[in-house]
Amino acid sequence: MAELKLTNVAKSYGRRVEVLRDVNLEIKQGELIVFVGPSGCGKSTLLRMIAGLEQITAGTLEIDGQVVNDLPPSERGIAMVFQSYALYPHMTVRDNMAFALKIARKSRTEIDAAVTSAAEKLQLTPYLDRLPKALSGGQRQRVAIGRAIVRDPKVYLFDEPLSNLDASLRVATRIEIAQLKEAMPESTMVYVTHDQVEAMTLASRIVVLADKGIAQVGAPLELYTRPNSEFVAQFIGSPAMNLLPGEIVETGSTTRLTLKGGSGTITSNYPSNPEHMGAKVNVGIRPEDMQRVTTSDYVCKATVEIVEALGEVTQLYLAGANAPGDAPAIIAKLPGIHTDLRGAELTLTAPADKVHVFLNGRALTAS
Repeated sequence: MAELKLTNVAKSYGRRVEVLRDVNLEIKQGELIVFVGPSGCGKSTLLRMIAGLEQITAGTLEIDGQVVNDLPPSERGIAMVFQSYALYPHMTVRDNMAFALKIARKSRTEIDAAVTSAAEKLQLTPYLDRLPKALSGGQRQRVAIGRAIVRDPKVYLFDEPLSNLDASLRVATRIEIAQLKEAMPESTMVYVTHDQVEAMTLASRIVVLADKGIAQVGAPLELYTRPNSEFVAQFIGSPAMNLLPGEIVETGSTTRLTLKGGSGTITSNYPSNPEHMGAKVNVGIRPEDMQRVTTSDYVCKATVEIVEALGEVTQLYLAGANAPGDAPAIIAKLPGIHTDLRGAELTLTAPADKVHVFLNGRALTAS
């Protein structure tokens, strides 16, 4: 298996259409890296550049220390699983999985051993003699993954492999991919998705792409608990983090703030410098971190307009809340069932370790 290194990688179409610029990323052997970001951010384009299906405009791509910018896909030691299954309909599962090895003129013994091993890992052994039309969507996607596994590549690339599946099949196949990675701990995988659940549950590290580059790289919970910008804070997590206008009134190892529409002050564990005193900031609080209180210090007091009872939690949409600009109403997520809260006025706050502070769009830091 392999390590990847992208140095100042850029992609543009002609002079006017710039897709990516100055992408710098190192992927270690055995990692499962997930690219996420809004539509059009370049995540699939970046994956295709790694595969050799898109030309790199500038910068270098290294696989195991070798610059591969000019190598064709067949010589890069990669295998790619596409969004569409792309199976040969007239071939059995066995023949679909063996096709690339036959083209490579591998012996019958090598082909049989590779197909048998991949089928066992993917629980496809009972289906080896079926045609694709006799398989479910999840089984077809596993065949597509198996076709990549038999080649024993240096790097596996996945381009939104679950997007064509329905909700229940996505869950089942996501679990199977996680189990497959555990069974192949040395394999290096790069995975593109728009689904946050896939990213949070599968990734060793997540790469958030935005504004033609990398917004943040980190472990899933690192991005969730310490986003470096308002963009990452609202992109990771569902529903998105609430952003409330506030002002810094005390600095130090922790920061005290007042909030428009709130009362008193609240504390954040984000440190700040004396020069931050009086700065206008956005205070970020995730819906699940909102807590009902009766104290004089609170984040907001607002009326519940909509109640979504989801069983294990209840999502509350509060009208007249102190959201900045044209932002939607504040969302609070309370454990349990609270259908009786529609129309009620709630007073909410959050603990200091759950209060994020953003200055000019970036997470507040002390030097």
